[in-house]
Amino acid sequence: MLGNILVHLPTELPVRAAITGSISFAQSTGAHLDVIAIGYERTIIPLLAIGVTAVTSVFEVEQSRALERAEAALHAFDLQARNTGISYTSRALSALPTDARRIICASARVHDMTIVTQPQGGYDSCDNLILRGILSRAGGPVLYLPPTFDGAFSIRRVGICWDGSRRAARALHDATPLLCKADILTIIATTAPDKVPAESSTAHLGEYLAKSGLPARIVSLPASRAARRALPSLATDESLDLLVMGGYGCSQLQERLLGTASHMLRGINIPVLMSQ
Repeated sequence: MLGNILVHLPTELPVRAAITGSISFAQSTGAHLDVIAIGYERTIIPLLAIGVTAVTSVFEVEQSRALERAEAALHAFDLQARNTGISYTSRALSALPTDARRIICASARVHDMTIVTQPQGGYDSCDNLILRGILSRAGGPVLYLPPTFDGAFSIRRVGICWDGSRRAARALHDATPLLCKADILTIIATTAPDKVPAESSTAHLGEYLAKSGLPARIVSLPASRAARRALPSLATDESLDLLVMGGYGCSQLQERLLGTASHMLRGINIPVLMSQ
């Protein structure tokens, strides 16, 4: 059951997709939203230029400005949510970027799912620090909304990326409450059949879903780098509303450079539910 959802509102990146997508998700599922926005405190302050005695005052001003940015994001959310009838709570915080990531990830562990926007390239943003690392730290599913998301959240047509792995299975089971509401399920085979354990093949997955009253058709996406880049096109061809896929771990260096999910989400313009 996805009854209690954490929503991260960016305070440096555009916030519209997170607001529209999370509200629409709550309307379609009846979930309660815990909405959090964190304004990031800057730590680089020219001490010599301002004098040591003014340091405390400067930090207080920076904290105040950070909190104002968080409150502005929440105000935008409240304006859109207040007349929708959804259940939600909200809070604004200010924190250093590394502390902000710890706060969000710790909170995610006591929620059924976390809703965030996709990491966005081309932005030198503290928001991206959270978005790139949350999947490996949340301990649960993360729903990534594309930055262009605008409209109703739909789960009528859902694609399940499948390679027979533990990660894919985790994502499948985490997404079950949504799969049960879908009209059409499509299993997307992302690995060559001879690379998938026989007992967790796409055929066996199809049988498992059918026993649960969830019939699905199967399409194949050859496991190559070029084919992975074709996933956005396949999602468009199949008119998918949502993708479900397993994330995978990476080293701390890779996470800093690419993020756990950034490169997997590149080019995908529909919501993606990921689990690791």
